[in-house]
Amino acid sequence: MRCAHVLLMASYNQWMNARIYAAAGQLSPEALVEDRKAFFHSVQGTLNHLVVADIIWLKRFAAHPSSFMALDPVRVLNAPSSLDEWLYTDFTALSSYRDWLDRVVQDWAEELKEEDLSYSLSYTNMKGLKATKNFFDLILHFFNHQTHHRGQVTTLLSQAGVDVGVTDLLALIPNESN
Repeated sequence: MRCAHVLLMASYNQWMNARIYAAAGQLSPEALVEDRKAFFHSVQGTLNHLVVADIIWLKRFAAHPSSFMALDPVRVLNAPSSLDEWLYTDFTALSSYRDWLDRVVQDWAEELKEEDLSYSLSYTNMKGLKATKNFFDLILHFFNHQTHHRGQVTTLLSQAGVDVGVTDLLALIPNESN
């Protein structure tokens, strides 16, 4: 049951990122990087942060004893040096990378098994603090973090006159017949 939830969230993640990037692509390069007083300053700064955070978490998830093959491409990536690092200054390159990363997340979600989710994963955060937490709960955080910052991006886009449209997870939950 929990794996089905992770698959739904991975699909939602991919769907929403595609919508966000399509909407953001309507802005000029200058408008994408304009400081709009958000946590990561601009639309593009926030989108870079999401990629950075995803890489950090996926690299942590790759340390799970199940050795998820879908995360092999992430294992070889350099770890970002800070949460506000800009991996891409070019929006088109950032968008392409996001598409690739979302496919990795989707493939990884499809590889998960119920027994993987009960594991306690140990990791060290960006400040050097060690933690051990339930793997499923960390996955929930991973997707919730995306939703949190995409909400900020939709606000920034709205303020810039760009409508993202429907953003609710409800749009991906299928109707059940009685």
